[in-house]
Amino acid sequence: MKLGIIGAENSHTAAIAKTLNVDKKIKGFTVEYVWGETDEFAKNAAKAGQIPNIVKNPREMLGKIDAVLVDHRHPKYHLPAILPFLKKGIPVFVDKPFCYRASEGKKALEIAKENKTPITSFSVIPHQKSFRAFMGKISKAGKILSAASYGPCDMHSPYGGIFFYGIHQVEAVLKAFGYEVKSVLLSKNGQNAAGQLFYSNGLIVTMNFIKEACPGFHISAIGEKGPVSQALVFDKEIYLNGIKTFTTMFRTGKEPETYEHILKPVQVLEALEKSIKSGNIEEVEK
Repeated sequence: MKLGIIGAENSHTAAIAKTLNVDKKIKGFTVEYVWGETDEFAKNAAKAGQIPNIVKNPREMLGKIDAVLVDHRHPKYHLPAILPFLKKGIPVFVDKPFCYRASEGKKALEIAKENKTPITSFSVIPHQKSFRAFMGKISKAGKILSAASYGPCDMHSPYGGIFFYGIHQVEAVLKAFGYEVKSVLLSKNGQNAAGQLFYSNGLIVTMNFIKEACPGFHISAIGEKGPVSQALVFDKEIYLNGIKTFTTMFRTGKEPETYEHILKPVQVLEALEKSIKSGNIEEVEK
């Protein structure tokens, strides 16, 4: 299958293309086209990933590719980029976060459904062996009473603030502890922040967003049978399992994530963003 990638300022574009074109880790898939936010971004990604064609407009890929990936640093650019492809029934993978506003995301998913276009979006952290190891641990911990996560995040990132790196912790927490988050509260202290997720069953999960010097991601919980903890160390090939997941969708048409699971991280991030400004508990939209 011939793939195209929209967006090249993110390192993920070159990494995905290298995995498929250079290392040839997954048979039957090649990245044939790329569009970059600047000529330099496009040329650098094309060189690193041996992508043969650079386009001046993403729409030039229509009719030439079998599936498309969208990979911008700021999520506000994701949905406008994918709409022409959704309407043509071309399968789409959107790098995390899926979008910047859940209301717009719902409309995009409706278009995908109307056109029977396979679509997915996710963070790579839940695809790491270390995360699967944590899931094994909590399955034996009994009822989870409290939980926490830690990781890097710049609350004032030019690429969407908390959305840019906060998505990693939010998605990991939702995958680990469930999607029934009713409200959130974000508290700041200097450059760092703590976001609390309040679940409908009474569970509270605290996410620690650390701007500088944080060495990686970590997740822990206390269950009725004791505590569990896991450093979320990346696999040697960070993106491989994620690439396998979306290329399988491209081949089969079977979506690995439900629409609810695609949208919920965005809804939680929006509520956290509101809480940053208000200083109050904010409801998570449904």
